[in-house]
Amino acid sequence: MSVLSSEHTSTRHVTAVKFVIAGGFGVGKTTFVGAISEVEPLTTEAAMTVVATGVDNHSALAGTAKTTTTVAMDFGRLTVDETLVMYLFGAPGQARFAFMWDDLINGALGAVVLVDTRRVEDCFAAVDYFEKRQLPFVVGVNNFDGAERYPLEEVREALGISPGVPVFDMDARDKASCRDALLTLLELLVAKMTAKGGPTG
Repeated sequence: MSVLSSEHTSTRHVTAVKFVIAGGFGVGKTTFVGAISEVEPLTTEAAMTVVATGVDNHSALAGTAKTTTTVAMDFGRLTVDETLVMYLFGAPGQARFAFMWDDLINGALGAVVLVDTRRVEDCFAAVDYFEKRQLPFVVGVNNFDGAERYPLEEVREALGISPGVPVFDMDARDKASCRDALLTLLELLVAKMTAKGGPTG
C-alpha cells in the first residue's frame, strides 16, 4: 500500500504569478486591487496632508472624496482556477515613492497601467519604466464619472506606445472589468511566450 494517499497523488501543481498595478496618483490602483481581490486586500493608505499638497499633484482630484494615498503598496490575491493564482501588487503613484519600484517588480511577469484621461501625462513614468525594463504591460483607461471619453487609438498615440500593447476601456470599481484587464495581460504573456517558442501550458 502506498504511503501517499490518493488526495496527495492527485494534487495538481499550482502556478503563482505576480502582477503589478501601476499608474499615476489617484488613478484607481487601490480601487482595482480591492475590487478583484478574493481576500481582504492589504493596503498602506495614509491620510493626505497639507505638507504633501506641495509635493503631490492634487489638482485633478479637486472635488473628489479622496482623502488618502498609497505610501507603500497594495496587495491582493485572485485564484483563477485550481492551477493558477495571481498575486497583485498596487504600486504607489507619486514620484517620491519611485525608489520602491525596483523591489516591487522583482519577480513580476507583467503589469496593468491605469490611465485617467484627464491627466494622461501622470502615467508616462510607469509606461517608460516598464518599457525600459522590458516588462510586458497593458493599458487600462479607467473611465471616471464625468471624464471625457477618447478613442483608444488617441490614447495610444498620446502615450507613444506600440501597437503590440493592448489598450482598453475599463472601470476599476467593477470586478468583471478588472478580471478582463488581468486576462488581457495573461493573453499578452502567452502570446509572447508562443512567439518565442516557449511553453504555453
